[in-house]
Amino acid sequence: MSSIIEVENISKQFIIGHETNERYTTLRDEISKRTKKIFSFSSKESNLGLQLSKEIFFALKDINFRIQQGDRLGIIGRNGAGKSTLLKILSRITEPSSGRITIRGRVASLLEVGTGFHPELSGRENIFLNGAILGMSRTEIRRKFDEIVAFADIEKFLDTPVKRYSSGMYVRLAFAVAAYLEPEILIVDEVLAVGDVEFQKKCIGKMEDVSRNEGRTVLFVSHNMEALSRLCKTALLLEKGEMIAYSDTESIISKYLLSRKNNREYSRNGTKEIQVTDILIKNKDEMISDTIVTFENCTMEMRCICHAEKVNNVSFAICLNNVQDHRITSIWTAYKAQTFNISKGEFVVKFKVDNLKIIPGDYEIITYIETNGREIERIDNYDRLFVKYTNNFGCTVEPNASQGTYIEDFFVSLDRI
Repeated sequence: MSSIIEVENISKQFIIGHETNERYTTLRDEISKRTKKIFSFSSKESNLGLQLSKEIFFALKDINFRIQQGDRLGIIGRNGAGKSTLLKILSRITEPSSGRITIRGRVASLLEVGTGFHPELSGRENIFLNGAILGMSRTEIRRKFDEIVAFADIEKFLDTPVKRYSSGMYVRLAFAVAAYLEPEILIVDEVLAVGDVEFQKKCIGKMEDVSRNEGRTVLFVSHNMEALSRLCKTALLLEKGEMIAYSDTESIISKYLLSRKNNREYSRNGTKEIQVTDILIKNKDEMISDTIVTFENCTMEMRCICHAEKVNNVSFAICLNNVQDHRITSIWTAYKAQTFNISKGEFVVKFKVDNLKIIPGDYEIITYIETNGREIERIDNYDRLFVKYTNNFGCTVEPNASQGTYIEDFFVSLDRI
């Protein structure tokens, strides 16, 4: 079966200009140059002591992959990795500098708030405009019209110019149009983050449905690892414009989170007889993620290596500080009077937490290992953890968790690797 998208050796480069001052200029030189500018139209004289140096910047470099019909591909990478540039090329918004792309089917893309909408037209008119751009007849659009309006939940404002819409209303309508007007390929960028959590879930469910039941292909960019895990079977990892890996989503997420950790600046203190090599956070479905949900179960894995022949009575802790650097909570084996005798080699300590009770927010992970009050290793700012909470009614509720408490409902185990 032929691929619906084929990307072969795609590169995108930009020329960046840098203005630099000439060195060792005198006041007489500056007066002379400014006087010349008055009587000269030469572009060479217009810089007034500024020299223009040019740098070639590769936003993408030699990208290769193929996607089959009905695939759901996640695209992962840090800001500036080239994700949005790749989607713009696939959406034909911009052209690659080199390489070739083959696309077999209609493409609907949702890359930025308001993309493809005319601000002076109403929501109703923009639905028909977008459908026409996708090559659909008026009859086809009318057949889907009611479903689009119901999904976007904007019936009250349907005949209002979209320039008066909030960003959330924009996104709801834009996604509904893209999803229901039956393109063969649906491309969605991080723009969904503008919507509320319930709407994001609704969108992911719809993308899952059109892929599984209607055979449509989905390309999805997000920093939400949980959403990517749920929706996408395969993913590719971009870093500085280059494709680092292309594999199953869980493997790619692991590589991305590890890369992010390796590039963080953090300090290690202690005797270092035992050292942490990785921290993995898993949600209630045992999927690796940087986001967990309060009042749900999760697992925190501390992977370590022991350099000494043996260290007795060792306790392990994972602590969470908020953005103000205040300790919010800790999960600590010593709290349960549980210690371990560790021999040389690699091992993993698994903290299985039941009914996590912690205020939603952005937290810094701190790891701590000690024996008999002696610090073996402490790492500050090891990684970030995002905690969220959404109840069944779509309301955000903050659980009653006080600062400086310990997580009590957990089970800890230690396994050799």
